[in-house]
Amino acid sequence: MLQPSLLRALVWADYRLAVLFLVFLPLALLIWAFVQKNEAIQRLLLIYWKVASLLMITVYLMIGGFNISFLTGLMARVLIPLSLWFWVDINEEIREQPNSLLKLIFGAWRWAVTLYNIIGGAILLGFAPCAFSSARFGAADCQTWLEPPLLYREYFHSGYTPGFLGFFGILGLVIYMLSLAWFVFVRLGKQGRQAIN
Repeated sequence: MLQPSLLRALVWADYRLAVLFLVFLPLALLIWAFVQKNEAIQRLLLIYWKVASLLMITVYLMIGGFNISFLTGLMARVLIPLSLWFWVDINEEIREQPNSLLKLIFGAWRWAVTLYNIIGGAILLGFAPCAFSSARFGAADCQTWLEPPLLYREYFHSGYTPGFLGFFGILGLVIYMLSLAWFVFVRLGKQGRQAIN
């Protein structure tokens, strides 16, 4: 068991890294890929953003005080790296591109995100019990993970109650799960690991 101060520092560092690696850098890369007209990287980053939306859903679930947020956070840690490496046709197209600064930085970012999510997922796995028990969810170590989302609420949604924002988290999760089910049971069977439209 980590000391509370060490756990708090770890949680805040994780959220800061998430904002950097999972929000700002992929957004900059997407804009760069559009400017450079690099369609393969554009497609992969658009897929990434669809998958990574589960992180924002997780933030709203945490604001609402839903213990399922620990499972959605862990699920995001698995699905994000998977989405970046899954597509055979896009990976091949990127690999065959001539060397460029965009390709180099995109490749470095993709590996960094993969390692970040593996390490972060392993840490979050230790807090999975927070998802299965209300008593456990109320414990100080589980509640520490909710501090950054609650601060986000204060900055961006101070006029709204946690329950109201949590409702949007639940709604987003339902839509996300329906989309994921459609992908797994319909699209994957038809297209396999090809990202063609």
